[in-house]
Amino acid sequence: MTPTNASNPKELQTSKDRQARYAGGALIALAVIVAWYFGPDAPGDATFRLSRPTDRFVLGDMIVPATPFIYFATAIMGFLGVRQFLRGGTRWTSISLAIGMTLAVAAFLVWATADKAFSLTGMLQATVVRAVPIALGGLAGVLSERVAVVNIAIEGMLLAGAFAGALIGSLMGGVSGLVAAVAVGGLFGFILAALVVTYRMDQIIAGVVINLFVLGVTSYVSSQVFQEYRDLNNAPVFKAVKIPLLGDIPVIGPMFFQQNIFVYGALITVGVATYYLFHTRLGLRARAVGEHPRAADTLGINVYRTRYINVTLAGMVAGFGGAWFTLGAVGRFDEGMTGGRGYIGLAAMIFGRWHPVGALAAALIFGFADSLQQKLALLQTPIPSEFLAMAPYIATIIVVAGFVGRARPPAADGKPYVKE
Repeated sequence: MTPTNASNPKELQTSKDRQARYAGGALIALAVIVAWYFGPDAPGDATFRLSRPTDRFVLGDMIVPATPFIYFATAIMGFLGVRQFLRGGTRWTSISLAIGMTLAVAAFLVWATADKAFSLTGMLQATVVRAVPIALGGLAGVLSERVAVVNIAIEGMLLAGAFAGALIGSLMGGVSGLVAAVAVGGLFGFILAALVVTYRMDQIIAGVVINLFVLGVTSYVSSQVFQEYRDLNNAPVFKAVKIPLLGDIPVIGPMFFQQNIFVYGALITVGVATYYLFHTRLGLRARAVGEHPRAADTLGINVYRTRYINVTLAGMVAGFGGAWFTLGAVGRFDEGMTGGRGYIGLAAMIFGRWHPVGALAAALIFGFADSLQQKLALLQTPIPSEFLAMAPYIATIIVVAGFVGRARPPAADGKPYVKE
């Protein structure tokens, strides 16, 4: 064993100690900021409504004393920070950061709601709804990158799905619009596969080209055609469907079982994708192509066909997610209405460690940030509206920079394969 190899474990431990101390320092600083800024300025109680007048089973309001809760939360955050700082490298670093960030968000929410009241159930329901396009975008990234194709084009696929859903939905109805959105997303997935698999174009550039192309075409049609022929941009919106019995469960029922087809479709798609990737022979082959395509080719797996299939499926999933913006939300198409959700979906994919369920969990975090800024605007907090609008993107930066850690993508991710 060489001296360099012998020093590797020590260097790795030193790196872990450094990361743990950085995390501890960040938690201590966050605790000080929360206590100093929120604690003295939170008189009274924060009231969170757990039920709505239309709910079958009504729960009482959750009343939280604002100032005591904020100081209690900062005390726990400070304790976790000091523990991390003194103990150095530990496997509890990510857990401590997660607990600390959760307490910080809870303290902020209590501060914003002090002497006021709002529906916590409504915000959680909105969290699930707003997480849908991000979760489907993240799932599209998982399906692509599991076969070693970097899919920067998710944003364009979402936008194309939204556009097709609005146009065809206006002409032929919501179901036809949904089918068209999935088909158009699949078409762009196939185009991406052709560019990067057959013609071996740089995967990042190919994705950017598709994004710019879709943005240009949809913006032109929206400004030049939809403005004059408004009937082409007036699609029906899928209504929420309540599942009997399950929809009556307090808090959980409105979140998951009183939603429209896009929420149910996203949950089902995540489950099917998880089963496909980790419990079927085809999924095993797809993961083998993403990890070691040459070895997979040696075993008789068609690497090119596998990549074509998965990237096309990823486009179809993204097209379905794009239809949410028009057929699941507002019923019309606006320029650039996806608002970067495809890129946030990529962050959810990384945070979820290239796993469908992990991507869904990360999407719920981003969806919470998105719905939180809407609720805080209604509560008229003294925070500028521009800062509130940045909340989902700030959450993306924090999550990717602070929580991803040593997440490892598929070994061949982004690398073209040339059959010998």
